[in-house]
Amino acid sequence: MQVAFRYEFDRPAGAGRQLFRILPAVIPGIQTLLRAEVSIEPDPDETAEFRDFYGTRVIELVMPPGLSELELVLDAEVERIGHDPGLDISAPLSHLPAEIAHYKTLDAASPHHFLAPTERIPPMPAVAAFARQATAKAATAREALEMLGLALHRHMTFDGKATDVNTPPAQAFEMRRGVCQDFAQIMVGALRSLGLPAAYVGGYLRTLPPPGQPRLVGADATHAWVRAWCGTETGWIDYDPTNACFALGDHIDIGFGRDYDEVAPVAGMLRLEGRQASSHSVDIEESPVQDPRALWSPLGPPGAGPELGTRPRPVMPPPAGEG
Repeated sequence: MQVAFRYEFDRPAGAGRQLFRILPAVIPGIQTLLRAEVSIEPDPDETAEFRDFYGTRVIELVMPPGLSELELVLDAEVERIGHDPGLDISAPLSHLPAEIAHYKTLDAASPHHFLAPTERIPPMPAVAAFARQATAKAATAREALEMLGLALHRHMTFDGKATDVNTPPAQAFEMRRGVCQDFAQIMVGALRSLGLPAAYVGGYLRTLPPPGQPRLVGADATHAWVRAWCGTETGWIDYDPTNACFALGDHIDIGFGRDYDEVAPVAGMLRLEGRQASSHSVDIEESPVQDPRALWSPLGPPGAGPELGTRPRPVMPPPAGEG
C-alpha cells in the first residue's frame, strides 16, 4: 500500500510542526505491519516518533521556513486477517453498566474512556432518540451495534460535498448526508447515548471495483468507523456504518480515540500567508499469501523508530504485543 500527502503554498511558508498518524497499527492475530518506509520532501529540520495514550504511532516533523511544497509518502506492506464475527455472546445492554463497573483499570482499552461526550461529539437528543428506536428489539450489545449501524446506513447518504472536517455530527445527521467521518461520529454518539462505550477508529479501506471493471489506482481512501465495547466476554467489536458491515479484512487499522481529533491523520501548525492546495491519495493492492500459516505467526524482530528524510527510510514494526 502507498499513502501520499501533498501540499503546495502560494507563498513560501514559515516554519511549522506537523503530526502524522498514518502508520498501520499492529494488532496481534489480526493485523501485522511487515514493512514501512516514509519519504519526506523537502528534508525536515527534525523528526521523531512517539505513541499517544491509545498506542497510535505518531510521526512528528519540524519543517524549515521557506516551504513552497511538502510531500510525505508512506510505502507499507500489511497482513490483515478478516475474522468472522462468530457467535454472539455479548452482554445484554441492561448488563453493560455492571460489567463496565467491574472493569477496574484505566488502560487504553478501558471502556470508561469512551462513554462521556466530547467537544466534537456532544450530546445529541435527536441522535439518541434515533438510537433508542433503532435498537428497541436488540437482545444483546452486538445486536444493538449492528441494528444501529444498519439503521444509520439507511438514514444517511454518502456525499463527499455535503460536509467538511469541522461539520458537527448533529448537523450531518439532520441533513442526512456526509462522509465516513460523519457516519462514524454520529454512530459513536448514538452508541454512547445507549450506555455502550464507543471509540472512533481511523484507518484505510481497500475498495473493490465493480465486476468487469479494472481497479483504479488511488481509488482507496482514508476511512473511519467505530469500535464498541460489547461486554466482558466479547470486548471490542469494529463496525463500519458507511458500508453497513463489520470491519474485517478490507479495513486497515491506524488507531482509535474518543473522536476525530485524537485520530486525525494530519495535525499541527504551519505559518502561512496566502492560499494552499492539498491532496492525499491511498492506493492498496492485494498480494497473494505464500504461506497461510504466516498470518498466525508472531510479529518479527523488533526495531527502532523511523529514520525519516528525503530518501525512503524503513519504519520497523514494534515488538510483539505493543500494537
